[in-house]
Amino acid sequence: MHLAQNKERERFIDENLRRVYEETVDEGIPDKFTELLNKLKEQERENGASK
Repeated sequence: MHLAQNKERERFIDENLRRVYEETVDEGIPDKFTELLNKLKEQERENGASK
C-alpha cells in the first residue's frame, strides 16, 4: 500500500508541475521586457554603426 501511495503522490506532483510549466509558457513575454529588449537592440545598432 505504501508503494501505491508514493506512486499516486508522484503522479500528482508530475501533473501539477506540467500544468504550472504550461501556464508559464503560455504567459509569453511581458510588454516591459519586450520594450527593454528592443531598446537594447537599438543601442547595439547605434554603437555598431559608430565603430
